Amino acid sequence: MSDTKKTAKAAEVKAGVLDAFISSDGAISAFVVILGFLVGTILIAAVGKNPANMYAALLQTLSGWDVTRGVWNSRYIGEWLTASLPLILCGLSMGFAAKTGLFNIGAEGQYIMGLTVAQFVALYGPQVQGLHWILAVLAGACAGAVWGGIVGWLKGKYSVSEVVATIMFNYIAYFLSRILTRLIPEANTYKTQAFPKTALLDSPLLQRLTNESRLNLGLFIALICCLVYWFIIERTRLGFELRATGFNKEAARCSGIKVTRSITLSMAIAGAFAGLAGVIVALGSFNYGRVLSGQDGYGFTGIAVALVGNSSALGTLISGLLFGMLSSAQPLMQSRQIPKEITQIISGLVVVFISLRAGFRMIIEWRAKRIAAEKRGELDE
Repeated sequence: MSDTKKTAKAAEVKAGVLDAFISSDGAISAFVVILGFLVGTILIAAVGKNPANMYAALLQTLSGWDVTRGVWNSRYIGEWLTASLPLILCGLSMGFAAKTGLFNIGAEGQYIMGLTVAQFVALYGPQVQGLHWILAVLAGACAGAVWGGIVGWLKGKYSVSEVVATIMFNYIAYFLSRILTRLIPEANTYKTQAFPKTALLDSPLLQRLTNESRLNLGLFIALICCLVYWFIIERTRLGFELRATGFNKEAARCSGIKVTRSITLSMAIAGAFAGLAGVIVALGSFNYGRVLSGQDGYGFTGIAVALVGNSSALGTLISGLLFGMLSSAQPLMQSRQIPKEITQIISGLVVVFISLRAGFRMIIEWRAKRIAAEKRGELDE
């Protein structure tokens, strides 16, 4: 083989590897996460701090191992998972709506409704072991589903922008939660009386394994939701109809798909995921009802989680764990003299860099056109 042919063959192999990389959403997500941490490392060094301290804090969060003192504490792992659970569920909420071509910026409001209704069921539901918390979980999921379903119906029936509607519904949910919770007897400006033990999502086994962390039954709820998400989207007729509606509403309507029903169902299911996030926080991380003083922000972070996770079940699970790790590691970074803002900067950079995906797709299209043009030239010769 001549040197020219070898060079051409090597270039072809390199081009094939590049095409495979830039056409893989998973590979690009991993790349932008690495890029975000790289820029974060440079920023830490630029302000005169040791970047190794950041990675030591992240290692302690993920494994429980404190490299500075040489001790291991599984509590850090439990707290990391606890912080990740609502992010995973809110990410699923955003991702599920995205499969139908919708932008669910209202996961925060759906989260608040799930949290609020779960608190009421916890305080006034039947105090029967095993039944009480199940009723609270179901009620919270239904509240989130109704809150999301209303927006979906308005979108499908009257073409009301889901972005505007969900933003408004976030504020309605927040103030409604404050008003209703303040009406509970013995409630003060920030909390209610303690929940009965039968309403809590406590898991003695998980708490024992993680040295009395707040890790609770919400872990299993989140994992089940990931499986349900995957099954509906990938293995059911409903999932096919939702995806078809997301690709092209008019084509879906011409194919006999009830578009209004699909959009309403999509937003309702998305709302149920966010509502479950509220339930997990309300009954897993606290033993009393909260009078919210502000929005918790899980719903908005869930947008970033879904974007980085490519709106897939597995991707959203991994992405939620990543953002949960950054959130949980923040206090440990501060104890090591790392600015607390660095975790938020890294999170923001990852979301910004994920926009590179569109640029990579433009490269693929450009290369495809170039190759087609070259082939046409060869045929003309």
